Amino acid sequence: MISTPLSTPSPARPTPGPALRARGDYQPNVRTEGSGPALVLVPGMDGTGRLFYRQVPLLARGFRVATYALRDDSADMDTLVEDLAAVVRGVSSNGEPAVVVGESFGGTLAMSFAIAHPELVRALVVLNSFPYFRPQYRLRLAIAGLGVMPWGAMRLVRRLTAFRLHSRYTHREELERFLREISVTTRTGYVNRLRILRRYDVRPRLGDIAAPTLFIAAEHDHLVPSVEQASYMVERVPGARLHILRGHGHICLIAPNMDLGAIIADWGVDGHRHR
Repeated sequence: MISTPLSTPSPARPTPGPALRARGDYQPNVRTEGSGPALVLVPGMDGTGRLFYRQVPLLARGFRVATYALRDDSADMDTLVEDLAAVVRGVSSNGEPAVVVGESFGGTLAMSFAIAHPELVRALVVLNSFPYFRPQYRLRLAIAGLGVMPWGAMRLVRRLTAFRLHSRYTHREELERFLREISVTTRTGYVNRLRILRRYDVRPRLGDIAAPTLFIAAEHDHLVPSVEQASYMVERVPGARLHILRGHGHICLIAPNMDLGAIIADWGVDGHRHR
């Protein structure tokens, strides 16, 4: 489905989320907007939760939307899963399960979370993600390269690779904002998340995902073969559905014609209370 361009959402006014007990020095920086059943957005490799800025006001039409930041100091998925469990419990009312939406690396975390805590997941949405990263040598090269490259050079790298990673619909001003928002990403967090992917493989557990699941895949994803990976997962997750984003690239959530709220509503999950 190709969405028609939307007007730019009004600037979001997120509010601080519930105070969650930090473990160690980790601060999840939970922010919420809207009212209704909980929907938690799980960030990708950047780990900041800030790149959902276009989607939050669209989703907040029907949900209480929460964003949060991943911890940078952990290189194991189990820790991130438990952090996400604390966020879901903190933003859900009366212990109700949440809609969990994960993008790219966040999709790997969201699937791992759905397997570990099925009682906390009302529905699962996975965007441009995978059950196992291949080829693995790309992860090894990335970890080695980030170990020697000046971290400040990442801004230039992101600018030079924008034409391959972003959707063709994305405006220049959105690309500039993307670069500003992602500038707070840390080398430690990025490398640790790459290390997590070295050990990540949920292929044998896909059949254990019990929540209604929607896989969303960008047609022109040059980072991950999203359509191929999503098709693989749809065949193995019970009752899963597939939605292909025509003309979009890997980084698609800041594109002006991308409305996650509409896609989720069309799928059949809305802001009505879970029963």
